[in-house]
Amino acid sequence: MLANRLRKRQRHLRKWAGRNDVTCYRLYERDIPEYPLILDWYDGEAVGWLYERKRDETPAEEDAFRDEVLAEICAGLDLTPPQIFLKERARQRGNEQYGRFAHQSAIRLVSEQGLRFEVNLSDYLDTGLFLDHRSTRDLVRQQAAGKRVLNLFAYTGSFTCYARHGGAAVTTTVDISKTYSEWTARNLAHNGFTPDRHHQIITQDCFQFLHDAAHRREQYDLIICDPPTFSNSKRMQRGSFDVTRDHAELIRHCARLLAPGGSLYFSTNARRFKLDTAVLPHLTTQDITAQTIPEDFRSAYSHQCWIIQHQAARKATKEVL
Repeated sequence: MLANRLRKRQRHLRKWAGRNDVTCYRLYERDIPEYPLILDWYDGEAVGWLYERKRDETPAEEDAFRDEVLAEICAGLDLTPPQIFLKERARQRGNEQYGRFAHQSAIRLVSEQGLRFEVNLSDYLDTGLFLDHRSTRDLVRQQAAGKRVLNLFAYTGSFTCYARHGGAAVTTTVDISKTYSEWTARNLAHNGFTPDRHHQIITQDCFQFLHDAAHRREQYDLIICDPPTFSNSKRMQRGSFDVTRDHAELIRHCARLLAPGGSLYFSTNARRFKLDTAVLPHLTTQDITAQTIPEDFRSAYSHQCWIIQHQAARKATKEVL
């Protein structure tokens, strides 16, 4: 069943990807109950995440199921086992999803909508490129010309690459991880961009950056804020971050840096998340999730995304979409 499903999806998506200049896309997302798997295509290779089937499954049963899935993927996509990277996606705590758990260094350069990105298919739970935000990145590129752009919780800097490709006058990229700041620098270099006084990469706690930037009276025309669902990084001064608990505070801090007419793109992957608009006075919110979920993602829970503006700015500017 799985091999047939993958074969059909690949036949359809390969044509779509060619038309849209995309080499990496989602092939399968737990479509068949017997196969709780997510599988992404990375330019001739596949990365998959296996989910738990039942709590009382023995190690031998888990190994047998993994072997079965691997065989089905090989058959459905005409791949060999070395071209497939299977990972277990158990419930994550804290920063586990960002930690390194292998050292195979299956590092590749992939293309997406005219840009190139470095991905690591083997060593982390995620690859370094969140495919579900492909459309959101393009929206930022369309809006970036001449703008001052702030990218918070920047991960590997893909939004920054799109902003610079779109002609941003200033970009500030902030992430608490030195590893991801260095990865951002490489992604920018892969696309011919170099840091200078107008385009900075800052390794810092995002809340601390927002506090300091407000004191410096910095302003930005576009802010991208895609925080983790939860974090308890030791480098975070506040101790922990929970997007449900802390999102209103985070959005208010971001709004302090919005220039007149500016826009904040706020997104989250938390499935049960509800934006608390009641505690966001003088701000307007526009849910653009339907426009930012790309065609290869069938799940409505891939992410949620909003454009947030000051009320006065919203009245004075045209709709983005």
